Order: sequence, then C-alpha cells, then structure tokens
Amino acid sequence: MTFQEIGLNSDLLKAIADLGFETPTPIQEQTILLLAKQETDMVALAQTGTGKTAAFGLPILNSINCDNKSVQALILAPTRELCVQITNDIKNYSKYLKGFNVTAIYGGARIDGQIKDIKRGVQVVVATPGRLIDMIERRVINLNTVKTVVLDEADEMLNMGFKDDLDTILRQTPDQKSTWLFSATMPKEVERIAKNYMSNPAEISTGKKNEGADNLEHIYYVVQGRDRYLALKRVADYYPEIFGIVFCRTKVETQEVADSLIKDGYSADALHGDLSQSQRDFVMKRFRSRTLQMLVATDVAARGIDVSDITHVINYNLPEDVENYTHRTGRTARAGKSGIAIAIITPKDNGKIKDIERIIKKKFEKKEVPNGSDVCEKQLFNLVHKLHNVEVKDDEIESFLPAIYDELKELSKEELIKRVISEEFNRFHDYYQNAPDLNIVKGSVDGAFGNSRTTRFFVNMGMMDGFNINSLKEFLADTVKVHNRMIFNVDVKSSFSFFETESKLVDTFLTLNTNDIEFNNRKISLEVSNRRMKEARSDGEKRGGYRGGGGAGYRGGEKRESNSGFRGGEKREGGFKRPRTNSGNYEKRNSERSSFNRDAEKRSGDKKRSFGKSKF
Repeated sequence: MTFQEIGLNSDLLKAIADLGFETPTPIQEQTILLLAKQETDMVALAQTGTGKTAAFGLPILNSINCDNKSVQALILAPTRELCVQITNDIKNYSKYLKGFNVTAIYGGARIDGQIKDIKRGVQVVVATPGRLIDMIERRVINLNTVKTVVLDEADEMLNMGFKDDLDTILRQTPDQKSTWLFSATMPKEVERIAKNYMSNPAEISTGKKNEGADNLEHIYYVVQGRDRYLALKRVADYYPEIFGIVFCRTKVETQEVADSLIKDGYSADALHGDLSQSQRDFVMKRFRSRTLQMLVATDVAARGIDVSDITHVINYNLPEDVENYTHRTGRTARAGKSGIAIAIITPKDNGKIKDIERIIKKKFEKKEVPNGSDVCEKQLFNLVHKLHNVEVKDDEIESFLPAIYDELKELSKEELIKRVISEEFNRFHDYYQNAPDLNIVKGSVDGAFGNSRTTRFFVNMGMMDGFNINSLKEFLADTVKVHNRMIFNVDVKSSFSFFETESKLVDTFLTLNTNDIEFNNRKISLEVSNRRMKEARSDGEKRGGYRGGGGAGYRGGEKRESNSGFRGGEKREGGFKRPRTNSGNYEKRNSERSSFNRDAEKRSGDKKRSFGKSKF
C-alpha cells in the first residue's frame, strides 16, 4: 500500500514525495488507516526507528484547521533533542500547508522567543513537560482548544519522573479529546498511563512488547573492568568505518570516556545533561554531518537522536534498567537497515545479558575481543578497499604527475603497492604488535594485582617528581625500551605510582633495579605491587581513589589529568577545550609539609631528598 492509498490530502502527499517516501512503514500504515476512520484514543507500540513521528504527525496534519490559530494538537516528549526532532519532522511534512505553524517548547533555550511564537498563533505545540508547565503558570498558553494529545516515549517520561507533570498538563486539556500513546517498550507504568488517561484505546503493535529489531546483531565481549576502555578502543579499530553511539551510565563517565577517546586520536565527543543547549547543538551538528565517528552519550541525552545510517551501538555499560537496552539499540538498524549492538561486560554482568535476551526475544553472540592481528588485518583491507574506490581528479593532479613519476620510477608495481599500504598499515602494526589479550583467562580475577597475564608494579616516583600519567608512561617505556602501549592502568600518586604491564615483561622492568637507573640523582626502584599495595592501604591510601593520601585520585583532593572539558567552560578545537592542569609542574615540597620527605629522611639517614624538575 502507498501513501496515496491511505487517505492523506494532496498537500501532505506532495511533501512526502519531496522527502522521498513512497511506502508507509507498518506502524504508519496501521495508524493512519485507523485514525482516518474514527476519532479514538490509541496505544501504538513500535520499535524506535520505524517511523513513529510520521505515524502520529501525518494524521494530525491531515485533520488540522489552518485557518484556526489556536492550539489544536499537543505533542509531549521527554527530552529537548526529541522535541526538536519532532518539530523539524512536522515542519517537513507541513511545508505545503498554508497558514500552518508549529513550535517547540523546551528548557535550555530562551523562553521569550518561545512565548512570542505562542502568541503569534500555532496549531501544533511540541513540548517537554517542564517548560510547558512553566508556560501554563505564566498564562502564556491555553490548552482548552486541544483536540489531540500525543505522548511520545511515554515510558521514558515516567522514568524521568514526569508523572506529576503529565497529570498537571492533561488536567489543562479538554475531556473530549483523543490521546495517542507511542512507545518502543511497554512496562507496567505505561500500561497504567493508558488506563488512567485513556478510554477504551485502540491498540496497534508492529511487534511483540519490548522486542528488538530483527535486522540487528547482538554481540557481547567479556573483559575485566579495568580493561573496558581498552576493549572499546579495540572494537573501534576493528570496525574502521564505524559510525556509532557509545552509551555510558553517568554524565561523569560519559565525559571521561569521550575525553580519553579524543586524547587517543579518535573522532569522538560527549553528549550529556551537563552541557548547555548550544554545546549540545554543536555536538549533534558535528555528529549529523559525520564529522564525528563516535558519540559518547547518556541514555537521557540520546533520546531523540534521529541520525541515519548509524552502524553500531556500543554499551560501555549495560543500562540499569534492562528495558532501556531496547531504546539504546533502536538508534541503529532503522528503516529496514542492519546494525550491530555491542555490549562490553564483566563476568558479573552475565546474568543481565540473560535478562535482556528474555525481554528482547533475541540471543546474544559471545565473541572474543579482537587481538592485534585481527585489527591489523581489518585495517589493511579497509585501506585497500578505499584505495580501489578512491576518486581520481585527473585534471587537478595532472601537473604534478611528471615529478611524481620521476621520484618513483625505480619502484616496481609490487614495491609501490607495498609502500603505499605500509604508510598507513605500519601505524596500527606498531601499536598492536605486542598488544595484550583482553579476553578473560579461565580462573583469572578482576583484582588489584592483575590477572595471570598482567602484573601490577609499584615505582618510587610520582607527582612530586613532576610526573603525570602520560609522562610516566613515556619515561618508563623509553628507559626499558618497550612500546608505551605496554604500560597501562597507570595510577600516579604524590610520591609513588602504580602501573600494569604484561606478565611476560616482568623481568624486563625489574632490570631497572639491577641497572641502577637514576632520576634526578635518585635510584629508581620497582617492585611487584602485592606488598606495596598493603602498605599503601595501611597508610590511609585506598585503591580506586586513595582517599586519605592526598594523591592524584579523583577523591583524593587533587584533580586528575582527564578533567572534563565541558565542565571547564573553555572551548576546544572541534568542540570544547579541556582545562589545563598542573601535572608536570609541581613545586618543591619542604620536609615539614611532605610526609614523603619525612619517610625519605628516615631511609637515607636524615639526608634530605632533593627534587629536580622532570624533563617531561
């Protein structure tokens, strides 16, 4: 069935044709056919990405009276992103309707402009509950003329605590109206909405409750908690053409992961509730234009993201509410296209995977985290594919070719191909040639001292020596002649540090002790950290924050290096600049203030330790 056959007026059909739509999706077909025949309350259950906005937007526009400037339809959405997205879609559908106006009302934007739009006269209002109540209390908007109310993403509005707001808003609307509820999942709370706010609603469903899309592949990797970020990078490198969303649980974690990806050279940025509206708009503009490959987001911030051709959704952490998994993965595999949903989990999350499988009626495939060889192979053939399909601009390059041919004349075809490939391939090969296996070995534990393949070290250098995480890694790697990627989970404290490396490199690092390596006239000492960890804990410093010791931990009093750029308020290139820290520029401490100096005096027979400035 086509749009022409389901009863839409000619102006709407013309706009739909301009958008390239010919055949309605199942939810659109069922909804438009039903509402063309009768005015009724309705509950529509459909997966994200199946065209729900058109499913309620087109029936509203098909019956709108453009000569009447009062509010005839109200659409409620949980987030500003979704509010803006719906409004833009309505504008696209209605562009040939003369005299029609729609406006978006949401927090985080200037209210005076929104008030002006309302006073000018609009037939459809798209709003978030909080800002709409503000408008009602200011007596700016009158909902007595509303004929249709749409609750989009009703489950999420309840999860975000909008139940009382919904009660307040719906009491302002007439009793004789149609209420349409759209949702991707159908928890009990949404069923209660239908019972309280609707009268004998018609039910439409294009799938089973909460079920995931058929064209979506579900994968999970099991790693130790401390290897989660390394696994994320490994996955991103294994899929060279990735264009995806990485979901985190908290705003802090979202910003930290995005900052780390940016620092490591990935095209990424963060989207969360601590950003201003202008910052969020800027990030989304970059993502929609595909300037970003990975958007790191919270569940709430990602609602309303309607970006085509998203290839991957990565669950950096599984959601607290397993039903939110459906909403997350609905960002990909839209409009019949395929997609991949990846979960990076720890062993304790295996039970949650089973819960999600039961809800979405789909099975996950457990896979091994790609190793270095896997990644290099994928990157190599991706490069070959791009070279094969690259557009050659003959006219622009013609004048340079004689000099190029002369420079390369001694190379055979085979040698030239090798060199072109190696220019890019060597970068990944150098990075991954000694990369650790991130997959959990049977019997290993996620503890302070690593697993059977990693070893944790104590080293008697820290921030007081002018080191931060990166400079310490560079110094150790240069001293023992290993790639700095083999040094990970670095934890720099005030007077000492911890780091991890592969167990096979233990003897290599211990040579620092036998070779009498010095830094600033002081001998460097390394130890496997079991004993030192106990001493640090008895000294009041605890792993995962080191609350009492005054170190560089997040809770220890001094900010760590990876502070959030957005919270700092400074702009950065391609987004927002992270605030500068004092790592590497610590001033000399005197013996009265430094507990470390007191310990050093005891060890060296009352001889004070002198601190030189790090070359880093």
